[in-house]
Amino acid sequence: MIGIYFSGTGNTKFCVDKFVAEYDNRKNIFPIEDEDTLDKIKNNHEIVIGYPVQYSNIPKILRDYITSNQYIWKGKKIFIIATMGLFSGDGAGISARLLNSYGAIIAGGLHLKMPDSICDVKALKRSPEKNKELVMKAEQKIHKAVYSIKSGKPPQEGLGVCCHLAGLFGQRLYFGWKTKRYTNKLKIDHSKCIGCGLCKSLCPMGNLLIKNGLAVSGDQCTMCYRCISRCPKQAITLLGKRVIDQNDINKYISCKIGSDAYEGGNDEE
Repeated sequence: MIGIYFSGTGNTKFCVDKFVAEYDNRKNIFPIEDEDTLDKIKNNHEIVIGYPVQYSNIPKILRDYITSNQYIWKGKKIFIIATMGLFSGDGAGISARLLNSYGAIIAGGLHLKMPDSICDVKALKRSPEKNKELVMKAEQKIHKAVYSIKSGKPPQEGLGVCCHLAGLFGQRLYFGWKTKRYTNKLKIDHSKCIGCGLCKSLCPMGNLLIKNGLAVSGDQCTMCYRCISRCPKQAITLLGKRVIDQNDINKYISCKIGSDAYEGGNDEE
């Protein structure tokens, strides 16, 4: 089994890593941005796909990845992990239906509530204690899910008709348009920006550039919040007007080994 993922602030990477390691005691995971990931998919039959849910939908970058490589999914046995900050009726079901249309065999789905990654909306922020609790519960849920899979009863979260309706009427019917296209709404405060280039190196879309010593954004943002959560001057926002608290999954992990950090950087929300 291998894991592939798209992760913004590290939540999904952490979950996929834990799942795969729990399943076969290996850290065999790859980001969709990696050029070698397609070859990994070709050469493996069992695959875990993880991603953060956006408005009860999958990120635009992942949808494009699945669609543009539709030939590769036929016959693959896929388990889906959807991470979320609040609610998602069929977060796993969205990609399951798409992958199934390309011939994939959907083995199951798992929904995991994780620390808030939206850095610039105060109403969505939680306390560090609550976020640590969420991570602990996610780890416990991953352990139970792997045990269930090995017992022949994989969880089916987000895959049923009722889940589909919950996702549709809960959010997607009203906000689904936000994930159908990339956005040009990323904002950079040039009075704070120091032109360090970190945001440019983190962006999975190549949407950020440094011009005349300052960061500038294009119209291809996939709303992953990597740049916002890592900007050293908190100069970048998307949904809100100012950064409330930058998310870093490593703040909520009780024990890290060596330099194994779950960042949403170039190696992979």
